[in-house]
Amino acid sequence: MATYKDIKGSNVQSIAGDPPSPVKGQIWYNSTTKVLKGEIFAAAAWATGGNLGTGRYSRAMFGTQTDAVFAAGSPPSTTNSTEKYDGSSWTSSGNVNTSRRGLAGCGISTAGLAFGGTTAPPSTTTTATEEFNGSSWTNQTGMPQGVRQQFGAGTQTAAFASGGMLDPPAAPINNTYEYNGSSWTAGGAMGHGRTDGQACGTLTAGLAVGGRDSNPPPSATPAADTVEEYDGSSWTAGGAYPTAMNATGVAGTQTSALAFGGNTGGNQSAANLYDGTSFTSTTALNTGRGYVSGCGTQTVGLAAGGGVPPYQQTEEFSGAANQTKTIDVD
Repeated sequence: MATYKDIKGSNVQSIAGDPPSPVKGQIWYNSTTKVLKGEIFAAAAWATGGNLGTGRYSRAMFGTQTDAVFAAGSPPSTTNSTEKYDGSSWTSSGNVNTSRRGLAGCGISTAGLAFGGTTAPPSTTTTATEEFNGSSWTNQTGMPQGVRQQFGAGTQTAAFASGGMLDPPAAPINNTYEYNGSSWTAGGAMGHGRTDGQACGTLTAGLAVGGRDSNPPPSATPAADTVEEYDGSSWTAGGAYPTAMNATGVAGTQTSALAFGGNTGGNQSAANLYDGTSFTSTTALNTGRGYVSGCGTQTVGLAAGGGVPPYQQTEEFSGAANQTKTIDVD
């Protein structure tokens, strides 16, 4: 039988640790931990994470896969609950000041932003803007107009809110408003007024994916395959989404994004990667769901909530990459 040396032309290297930049197919003996290791290629995958304490959708979500915030949302009507994720479980944090659903959010777990939405019945769109410091929320200057289910991304001091729905009348808009940490000003209008999608990126390099262009329930509403990119002053068309979709989850940046799930009259599980020009398919969610929330990056993403009751599911995405594995020789 051929040995490793016969195949590779050298013996297995013994080193005190792991090599700094192993290549696929490389095998070595770690003399410190006394185990045989190798570098393999691992396909993209979704892994089950800890369930939300209170299942929800139509919320503000932001942060990273191991340090995320999920705030407000519904059902049954609206909630002010906030939870934080540490990469394995969700724990309760400070409540938002205005209980609502259909709000957007952005930022990081210690410097977050939530804006807009709809308050409890009698439902009224709100201009409420709140900043999160990692434990509590503080009211800030409200948006120029009350809007729900808008696209939002950026940081606590440099964010945008685009599209969404006004009430009344219940109609999608294409307005954009920009936040500088203390006040809102008008930005460039979207090319396609719509609601119920999600955005990612920054104020000067934002990405908005999908959505719908009318108010009836999703099952009766055509979804949009529209993708638009924002440069801080104007929106331009990006590569079309493979399937017309609303209520998607999105993570990453304008040129390196992950979009997943959604609703086209039923919960969807497909996931796609965006490179700034076009989308390519990747491993689908384990549980198909619309109104799913996303944050993180294209290769280390997080999906939470949405789908079907009790709306608690959390999944963690790992992009395709080389991985170091211990080789069992027993």
